[in-house]
Amino acid sequence: YALGIRQVGEETAIALARHFGNIEKIKKASREELEVIPDIGSKVSESIYEWFRSKANQELIKDLLKAGVKIIPPEKVGKKLAGQTFVLTGTLETMTRVEAQKKIRLLSGHPSNSLSKKTDYLVIGKEPGSKLEKARKLGIKIIHEKEFLQMIR
Repeated sequence: YALGIRQVGEETAIALARHFGNIEKIKKASREELEVIPDIGSKVSESIYEWFRSKANQELIKDLLKAGVKIIPPEKVGKKLAGQTFVLTGTLETMTRVEAQKKIRLLSGHPSNSLSKKTDYLVIGKEPGSKLEKARKLGIKIIHEKEFLQMIR
């Protein structure tokens, strides 16, 4: 995420770190290996693949590693939410959206900002937005914050 790779945001960066474990493996990954990771399609994989093939970017990585920068995958505490994707909408009462996303990650789930057929749950807080109607149309399970809290206990 901090490397400034086009189309790679925080969630994609975390997914890359978790999947590959270190930057050397990411550097060597093929487009096909990148596309196996959830939420990475052909455009994002192409962007990542090309970024790591650039001589200037290879030098940047070399300099960062020489300076002692370590890329550490986010920790996981459990597997309770493994394989499940969550989207949040509305205002949560007991935690911020960032805190909820962190809890999802810690339990091996996948937080996402956009709904798709691959989304398992839409967690709704106060004043949910347009995502609520879209989730209904897609047949995504809709849960309130209280149900979400029970899931992550």
